[in-house]
Amino acid sequence: MVVNATELGAEEYYDYIIVGGGTAGCPLGATLSQRYRVLVLERGGLGRGNPNLINQEGFLTNLLNTHAADSPAQPFTSEDGVPNARGRLLGGSSAINAGFYSRADPDFFARSGLPWNLTMVNHSYHWVESQIVFRPTLKTWQSAVRDGLLEAGVTPYNGFTLDHATGTKIGGSTFDPAGRRHSSADLLTHARASNIKVAVHATVERLLLAGSSAVGVLYRDSAGKHHRALMREHGEVILSAGAIGSPQLLLLSGIGPRPYLSSWGIPVSQHLPYVGHFLYDNPRNGITILPSLPLEHSLIQVVGITDEGAYIEAASTVVPFTSPAHSPLFLTVATIISKISGPLSSGFLRLASTDVNVNPVVRFNYLNHPVDVERCVNGTRKIADILKTRALKEFMFSNLFGERDFRFIGPALPLHQTDYPRMADFCRRTVTTIWHYHGGCVVGRVVDRNLRVIGVSSLRVVDGSVFSVSPGTNPQATLMMLGRYFGLKIITERGAHK
Repeated sequence: MVVNATELGAEEYYDYIIVGGGTAGCPLGATLSQRYRVLVLERGGLGRGNPNLINQEGFLTNLLNTHAADSPAQPFTSEDGVPNARGRLLGGSSAINAGFYSRADPDFFARSGLPWNLTMVNHSYHWVESQIVFRPTLKTWQSAVRDGLLEAGVTPYNGFTLDHATGTKIGGSTFDPAGRRHSSADLLTHARASNIKVAVHATVERLLLAGSSAVGVLYRDSAGKHHRALMREHGEVILSAGAIGSPQLLLLSGIGPRPYLSSWGIPVSQHLPYVGHFLYDNPRNGITILPSLPLEHSLIQVVGITDEGAYIEAASTVVPFTSPAHSPLFLTVATIISKISGPLSSGFLRLASTDVNVNPVVRFNYLNHPVDVERCVNGTRKIADILKTRALKEFMFSNLFGERDFRFIGPALPLHQTDYPRMADFCRRTVTTIWHYHGGCVVGRVVDRNLRVIGVSSLRVVDGSVFSVSPGTNPQATLMMLGRYFGLKIITERGAHK
């Protein structure tokens, strides 16, 4: 069912055209194909032949080696000065992330603005989990951080669970017991093959509109040839291009603030002033140490969720380097981070070019809201508490005075964690991303409660851009659920109107 876009015709008709074969787009396409003819258009490739995509050890390599035009992670740096990345392959960011899987905080469903059917939500989560989610085996660093969290009072211990739970828990993983990655692309194996085409290297340049209705999309293949995908009667175009790609495509298609679009010479199809606004990223702060003993490579498997709303996670990475004797050596670095989920600080996105291949200009305004600063301070103080626990003592070095301390790589926490101004300054100086950006097409401002674009018929957005609230520890579980959920919802709605 997966083809290179060069193999498709110049003009073809489908019931549903999904722009983006990523975290939400793949389960959405697989579900809709059970009843209807579906086209999924993915701008990236398959990632075959790239071992860094398959194994945990390649996680950082994928995010750091992004200079190639066909890199599976497209880099961008926000105006805040923080480097970030967008998934650019089938499976989207679920194919390049750290693999942690956890369901949304129940409060998310009350605050997201959508009329959820929680029975169908649970069904959709189960559908994903039965195929690509596994129970991880904890090794040295993950076990130590789990024990340190409990010693530091992040209780109760919830053991292994896929549910959101305050306290300390082991979450799911999309890496199987053999260490092989699974992503939302795996969910396409459950599509009806006769009803779906998944085109890779298919870059959608703009939506095709007739008055106030979407009728299809214009896309370009890797040879530079243009194609038109058009809708059959009662069909829809569905944007699943993510929090950066979906608002960008709306703007390029003339859907957005009238004065702004006119300044770019883009004909206005629908005046929607908030396209690209209310854009969020979950800020991350933490410490990195050189441990006194070698550790295995591990990505996030344990999370501590504090009463103050901080999320504490950890990872360990084996780093190769060349010694002065030119012999290859390996060092382990270990991190503990605190994340704010659901920040109150919001930013915006605007065009940098009318070329869809050029990243838009993005500003997240990290820690602009004083509540976010307070939550960051609370989270970094909890990291300090964890570093003082018995569970982490074995990772210290002995200094010249016979005392034991940590060897930090990069900034250490301020010495006096009770000094709020210094802790707040540490938060601002060291803030970075955990790749959980969302918003830009938020419910109630750009899309309605059924994710239809306001004022434009036959057009929806089904991805993280519709959320003004983050779904908890890691969004990938909820985004895959969202794709399955809205696939089922669309099938039900359409059947009811026959």
